[in-house]
Amino acid sequence: MTFDIADNLDATDWLLLAELQANARISFSELGRRVAMSAPAVAERVRRLEDQGYIRGYHADVDAARLGWPLLAFVRFRENVGAHRSSERAIAERSEILECHHVTGDDCYILKVVARSMPDLEQTTAYLSRYGSVTTSLVYSTPLARRVITDETAIDREPADAGPVAGARSVAGTQPVAISSRSRSRRR
Repeated sequence: MTFDIADNLDATDWLLLAELQANARISFSELGRRVAMSAPAVAERVRRLEDQGYIRGYHADVDAARLGWPLLAFVRFRENVGAHRSSERAIAERSEILECHHVTGDDCYILKVVARSMPDLEQTTAYLSRYGSVTTSLVYSTPLARRVITDETAIDREPADAGPVAGARSVAGTQPVAISSRSRSRRR
């Protein structure tokens, strides 16, 4: 898989993306104030970012526990040999499976699952075990739910014990994440 890194984004585009990730409901006039542009100019920039696929959509962040799904688990799933199509269909059928990631390593998928109770979670994992082996990890807490991707994300990072990235900034109470700048180079 290759990626064309966003070399054509300028500093204003990155600021707009960071602000929208932190608060997708922000008005164009408020965005304009934050980046020193008019609301129509901001609207045009945002439309361009949407058209170019940098912004894929806008979503509400709902509280699953308040909606009656207090348990959150990550399920590692290794499908049986030859069960690829049937296991993907089985995963897609279950509304309590919020996310499914096809991964490398010993497991085939990592699933993000919500449940109303332990018996409910057990029923979900029993269902999945018809298609392969499952390993379930319950989430105690979520110290970092999501990070905003910014232009600071591509700064070279010191080893984990060296502390935060120098000059890293946060947007609306979020923390930027940093990865190696080597990942910014174009790959073909």
